[in-house]
Amino acid sequence: MATGVGGAIKRVGGDAIEFAAVRQGPLGLGQAVVTPAGTLAARMIIHAVSLDRDRGTSAIAIEEAVRSAMARARENNVTSIAFPALGTGVGGYPLDEAAQITLATVRDELARSPAIEVLTFALRGAAPYAAFQAALNAVEVASAAGPDGGDGR
Repeated sequence: MATGVGGAIKRVGGDAIEFAAVRQGPLGLGQAVVTPAGTLAARMIIHAVSLDRDRGTSAIAIEEAVRSAMARARENNVTSIAFPALGTGVGGYPLDEAAQITLATVRDELARSPAIEVLTFALRGAAPYAAFQAALNAVEVASAAGPDGGDGR
């Protein structure tokens, strides 16, 4: 937890978060674990592994990490969850693709997660916001078109 989102969580929430995560490892790519939130204003942290040992990632790793995080949320009766743009910082995965993967996976998982009332994408900077907004707009356009891709008639 030295860089990226993990590093930021540790810097603000304290070393105890990392210690609790390490005790549950090692984790494979796409897995997620839950730890206390330290001094953060949260009940818990769900750590989802989207980077391999070489700090690379893939579409499959991002999707599996999101699914695993959502599974841990269900197991812990989470009502509010936040996701960063997994794999796009140190991992270097393209923002546009990561946004599409994350939104599609979260949307699919929300159908199985009725307790979740608030979902936040915790993004930093204009580029991630633009990528996630574009992906969200694409989902909304596809939904409005109806299941046959037409105008819903």
